[in-house]
Amino acid sequence: MSIRALWIITHEKGQSGTVRFSKRYPTVERRAKCLAGRQYVAVPEDCGILHPLLTELGLTDPDKPFVVSRDDCARPQRSPALQLHLEARDGGALWPVLAIVQGGLILACLPLVEAPPEPRPPLPSLASVSQGLSLLTGLQSFLCGAGGKPEGDALASRLALLPSVLLQVCPLGTPLDTPQAGAWPATAAPAPAGTQKQPAWKAGLHRGRAVVNVALSEMVRSMQYGSRSRQDLWDVYGSVTCKCEVEGVLPNVTVTLSLPPNGSPLQDILVHPCVTSLDASILTATSVDESDGSTYSGPYKFPFSPPLEPFRLCSYTSQVPVPPILGSYQLKEEEGQQLRVTVSLKLHESVRNSFEYCEAHLPFFNRGQLGNVDVKVSSGQLEVSREKGLLVWVLGQKFPRSREVSLGGSVSFSGQSSGPTDPLCTGLTAYIKLYFRVPDLTLSGCSVDQHSVQVYSTAKARNTTSRELVSAEYYIWNSTGDAPVSSGMML
Repeated sequence: MSIRALWIITHEKGQSGTVRFSKRYPTVERRAKCLAGRQYVAVPEDCGILHPLLTELGLTDPDKPFVVSRDDCARPQRSPALQLHLEARDGGALWPVLAIVQGGLILACLPLVEAPPEPRPPLPSLASVSQGLSLLTGLQSFLCGAGGKPEGDALASRLALLPSVLLQVCPLGTPLDTPQAGAWPATAAPAPAGTQKQPAWKAGLHRGRAVVNVALSEMVRSMQYGSRSRQDLWDVYGSVTCKCEVEGVLPNVTVTLSLPPNGSPLQDILVHPCVTSLDASILTATSVDESDGSTYSGPYKFPFSPPLEPFRLCSYTSQVPVPPILGSYQLKEEEGQQLRVTVSLKLHESVRNSFEYCEAHLPFFNRGQLGNVDVKVSSGQLEVSREKGLLVWVLGQKFPRSREVSLGGSVSFSGQSSGPTDPLCTGLTAYIKLYFRVPDLTLSGCSVDQHSVQVYSTAKARNTTSRELVSAEYYIWNSTGDAPVSSGMML
């Protein structure tokens, strides 16, 4: 039950990726060679593992959504174990490679399979797979910190500590423990003597300043068709993530979610097992049942005894009357290989006109490479990626005072080289995809007041809260072409 190698990789959209940290265990590799015999495949250098891993995860070649070695229906899927086909190794492959992707951070490891390569043993029989996943999950919490996101300077400092951490939690390639977020295992204090027994699931205790961080994130999805015969769809789902650095064996913390007076009640609420008690009426509302006047509308109190690592306190869905941005997209063919493009977007009056970013992507599939682009925008700026057949409309951080923007013009294509392909978007079947983030806002109106966070501990805690609205799968389809239509809710 050991691992042969470990990689930490950062990957940004449109880039090839960078191996920030790698670790190999020669003693484990020697055992792997003895077990595999003539079928042994050595662990390649970092440059040899990077491209196969990104290809298997679907993070490279955005213009090639279908890769035979990965997507062929004749190939059996063995998730979560990936099989990496190595380049220039006569068909050699590494299996089972485990990977966790969070934002731009990829954590991967190769466990040792203590069995002959053929026939391939079933995954449930491999204890090293579950141990490898547990190790990656702990490293993910350690590297991403309280916010759950890999930040630049913080990530660099934690990567510098990683060799010392692995020396304790995974000596000689054998996982013994999982690192905790915010501190490495050497700082875990022993349990104090007393009447309160420390639970087995809590490996250490926090020592130092008490801090409770609560982050509320809502995602909005939308399918807009611009047609009376097709009903537009949208849904909202949110999650509350906590990081509690509080002294004590079993400290008590209560987080309260509040809604405005006219807010739609939260539905489909799921809570973390650490929540100690909860009103049954909070869990009964579901998006499947029709809402009525008896639906619980808050406040939603969640008392819990937190673990050391960041965790998702709860998740929920919410029904909102309108999506935040309403759009119209018209794409018409003209003479030759030329298209007439017309787009209008309107920001709803209930949404704060203050974005961290807001972009509209207009891809053109199954045509030649982009040629002449004669397109004007009423606000923001237009960027053209000819190789990807993509127009990026950067709207910036604010809509104009009218809250309406438009784009119009013509686009022509060159037949000299082919552009990106997509089996779904043929002819006039095309879409716009919106990407945006609005800080300090939720569509449901749900919020967490830092003064409502109660911490029952010997030391006074510093409470921090945040909330955000982020787009996810936000599409506006061409109203003059065919488009996929869902028959119900998107969730």
